[in-house]
Amino acid sequence: QPPRFSRTFARCASYDPEPFKKCFAPVVGKEIPVYRWDDLMCGAKINGPAILLNPTSTVYVDVTWELNIQENQHAVMTNMMQKHAAIRSENELIELELFTNRFSAIADEMGAQLQRTSISVNIKERLDFSCALLDAKAELLVNAPHIPVHLGSLGICNRLVLEKLSIEEGDVVITNHPKYGGSHLPDITLMSAVYDDFGSLIGYVINRAHHAELGGSRPGSMPPDAKNLEEEGVVIPPTYLVKRGQVQWRLIQSLLSGSSYPSRSVDENIADINAAMASLRRGSEALKELVRQYGLEKVHTYMQKLKDNAGAILQEYIRPYDNRVFQAQESLDDGHTIKVTIAVKDGHINFDFSGTSAVHPGNLNANVSIVYSAVLYVLRLLCSKPIPLNEGLMQKVSIQLPDSSFLHPVFPDIPSECPAVVGGNTEVSQRLVDTLLKALGLSACSQGTMNNFLFGNDTFGYYETICGGVGAGLGFRGRSAVHQHMTNTRITDPEDMELKYPVRLKQFAIRKDSGGKGKWPGGDGTIRELEFLEEVDMTILSQHRVVPPFGMEGGGAGAKGEQYILRKNGERQQLGGVDSAALKPGDRVVICSPGGGAWGEEESSEP
Repeated sequence: QPPRFSRTFARCASYDPEPFKKCFAPVVGKEIPVYRWDDLMCGAKINGPAILLNPTSTVYVDVTWELNIQENQHAVMTNMMQKHAAIRSENELIELELFTNRFSAIADEMGAQLQRTSISVNIKERLDFSCALLDAKAELLVNAPHIPVHLGSLGICNRLVLEKLSIEEGDVVITNHPKYGGSHLPDITLMSAVYDDFGSLIGYVINRAHHAELGGSRPGSMPPDAKNLEEEGVVIPPTYLVKRGQVQWRLIQSLLSGSSYPSRSVDENIADINAAMASLRRGSEALKELVRQYGLEKVHTYMQKLKDNAGAILQEYIRPYDNRVFQAQESLDDGHTIKVTIAVKDGHINFDFSGTSAVHPGNLNANVSIVYSAVLYVLRLLCSKPIPLNEGLMQKVSIQLPDSSFLHPVFPDIPSECPAVVGGNTEVSQRLVDTLLKALGLSACSQGTMNNFLFGNDTFGYYETICGGVGAGLGFRGRSAVHQHMTNTRITDPEDMELKYPVRLKQFAIRKDSGGKGKWPGGDGTIRELEFLEEVDMTILSQHRVVPPFGMEGGGAGAKGEQYILRKNGERQQLGGVDSAALKPGDRVVICSPGGGAWGEEESSEP
């Protein structure tokens, strides 16, 4: 430490810098500058090491400090090491934000490419697809604002495929198999590894798109009476769509047309798969260019920082839940039950689904990727800060699934021996989210279904999901007539639907007063009525037709949904929540989607 000089010593020195120079030289190893107070003007800056003399005191400015003379002859000392550290930290945060936007822009470009080059209404108009960027560990990094039930499972799908196949440069793998992280058969996933100019792995690009027709025992590939995976359509195990740059079109075409229940729209399937490949190419090129511009090490560094930042933000928001246990259970309309216990301890979150019902005999079976998607989505909801959905949120999360439950069935290699899953993706994913939100006390139940509505014949298949009411929460009302939670699609514009399909939209309106009543009311559902112009087979796959969407904290439940056929002869035919029917020209189908639950007891209007 530099010697301490008393005021007496300073006065005895006659305000002379020379004794201080000689005295300090042995201490700091060199002669350092010495300044006199009277010689300094306002705005003067002294960088340490240095000495400042005035008639009554001596100031030593250490090597990491800076002294500034301000107005009224005030001298302010600043620790530049701390300042530089703060500047570096701020610069790193800015750089992280920039890289987050760069990564997200790649996923956005992939989505724009897929929409632009696809031909099906379901992908081009309804936007029922998702695109994402994975890091070199095949963990979800960023995504475009697409479908949550797709996005959370893409990393798991990529990792499960890598256990079966290697993905080299120039390869594209295609699959829809739930055993390998597929959600349900109509959702076809394509993935590709991205390497830099020197052959090092950068990461992966991946997309998933819903094909409105992919075979199965009924048009639309969502047969309500399916008992196994084969009956739901074409099953594609992990397969090389492109191997070393060579596209295997004959193989893919034979899969689509040679199944026990082949696709009714093979040409449309091929066209949309081609669009998905173009999307991967666009993402690969953009990611390679990013590495050329900033270097592989820096890109990988910020991939990891992006995930670490998400994990740190989640830790901040789960602090109020620490050392607590939450439980909830919800039932499907047929009585199958989801049970969950959420234990938070020292920042670690464990989701235990023990007690959940056994494998579903119908098509309401989920898989680990669906559960993972729901958990990841709810964790993202906990974080108010704007961060991309990524697997950094899962750094301190564990999930326990009971074997042979309808959330975790066994999938043999033979499709006819696998359980049916098409409703597990759409319906069970929604019920999972509402159960988790109920356990954590975040909101009342939303419509809890995607209201899957399908129709078609031997030449085409059409598919849509129908919006409904959102559950209310503490301090906010539920939204009316929107898609929510695990689905994020548009609904087909009437002009497009009526132009391309034998149908007329007779009514699409808000279902008034269908939201739960309470201090904060639930959102209203919708009424959708369609008239058919030729013979078609129709399918409805939905929930909350028996069990109403629950309210919270004394709030009322939302109205249950319903659907029925108005025959041309005037007969009304009620339909179940999972049902199908043959329609003739002039028949109409009316679908009333559920309302959301309310939060809090309804306040009395009495004075």
